[in-house]
Amino acid sequence: MGFMLKKPANEPGRSAPAIMVGMFVAFGGVLFGYDTGTISGILAMDFFKQQFARNWNADGKPYLTSSEISLIVSILSAGTFFGALSASFLADSIGRRLGLIASCVVFSVGVVLQTAATEQNLFVAGRAIAGFGVGLLSAIVPLYQSESAPKWIRGTIVGCYQWAITLGLFLASCANKGTENRDDTGSYRIPIAIQFLWAIILVIGMLILPETPRFLIMKDNLEDATKALARLRKLPIDHTAIVMEIDEIRSNYEYEMSLGKGTFADCFRSGMLKRLFTGCAIHALQQLTGINFIFYYGTHFFQMSGIKTPFTIALITNLINVGATVPGLWLVEKAGRRQLLFWGAVGMCTFHFIVAIVGVTSKSDTTNKVLIAFVCMFIAFFAASWGPVAWVVTGEIFPLKIRAQGMSMAVATNWLFNWALAYATPYLVDAGPGNANLRSNVFFIWGGCTAMSVVFVYFMIYETKGLSLEEVDELYYSVPSARKSPGWVPAEDYRETLEKGGVKGEHYEG
Repeated sequence: MGFMLKKPANEPGRSAPAIMVGMFVAFGGVLFGYDTGTISGILAMDFFKQQFARNWNADGKPYLTSSEISLIVSILSAGTFFGALSASFLADSIGRRLGLIASCVVFSVGVVLQTAATEQNLFVAGRAIAGFGVGLLSAIVPLYQSESAPKWIRGTIVGCYQWAITLGLFLASCANKGTENRDDTGSYRIPIAIQFLWAIILVIGMLILPETPRFLIMKDNLEDATKALARLRKLPIDHTAIVMEIDEIRSNYEYEMSLGKGTFADCFRSGMLKRLFTGCAIHALQQLTGINFIFYYGTHFFQMSGIKTPFTIALITNLINVGATVPGLWLVEKAGRRQLLFWGAVGMCTFHFIVAIVGVTSKSDTTNKVLIAFVCMFIAFFAASWGPVAWVVTGEIFPLKIRAQGMSMAVATNWLFNWALAYATPYLVDAGPGNANLRSNVFFIWGGCTAMSVVFVYFMIYETKGLSLEEVDELYYSVPSARKSPGWVPAEDYRETLEKGGVKGEHYEG
């Protein structure tokens, strides 16, 4: 199989331009990761509590209640939910490229309000608006990447979106660490205002980069679609490979449209329902791994567990998240989607139960070290598997006419569960009236959910490694069971056969 990812010998042109475009667009993940990552450290800052808290304890120190923490953290996810649902309209009307630029503008408005805020209401409003922008980005970025990338490395390119998210989380942790001891508004305003830089970088890049060929085909702009694909593949517009790929995309789309215009309702029809369930379930289960428990509430949780350097531990967990994503970008094309998701879930499940059992049975400095070690191992397994691959899968499984709608609903599911967990976690973990005070016991919940993920992957995830987006469509029509998808071979005359009312394809079990 070989260690390196190599372009197939029969693949004409150069892949470097498309790879660089896809990796740059992944920068949108930095906005996503940084915005979600800043809040964990900001909530633990003394000056932020002094500025925004509405309650004081017996010692006269300000503190944020569980309900206030829930609102401040989860309102971002509420905004992202509606942003993700709106992304399909934006991406299909003005395009993937301009949609990303518009998303950055919305995001920046939210950042302005958060930076200017001196009381909770304005800060919460800013987080909601910024969340709407992040929701738009989170659906359009992998859509742009999937439609632009060469099929042999598409998984790695889309996976770079998750790597950018982890980088954003790490940069947020660094910013929080650098300002945590400031005794002025700069302690929280500096980390928040830095986000303007990420938005500006992405907007400048998108002003230069091309629109995706598949969107241009949707708009019946064959000339510009051919130019865009030729630019991505570094080939002349009249090259045979460009003509054939454009013809495949156009024929596939025209056949889809002959059956009716794509709408949200089409995602619920019998032929698409399995794909919609797969896309929504994989994003729900990605959240139910408990990963954002660590990155939203990690600093707060480590403080409650008696760990003396919670900001430092949070920085370490973010660094592991960044580093462990890199082998996942290689494995997604070498091992494939199914294998990586399956064994990733097995590993995460194991580490969750170890953390839960150790946390319940012992309380000491040694216990804290064990807890930190296995939390770090869980993060490493997540970062190398479910982190990037969930985005890869949802970017591949929907046909062109409903790809934006399918992506929107799948990503909205991610944010819906993100919001629910962000809102519920303080009540589950904290002590006090009305709270469950689970502490380390919460890892039993995450362990049970990752056990469900193992079963889900076995029965529902198709192996799409090395297939074009049009061939993925053929795969779903030709193979009724995900378990039989590894090693499947596309039929050369699939389009002709489909247009005659039948489906022809062969597969074998790898």
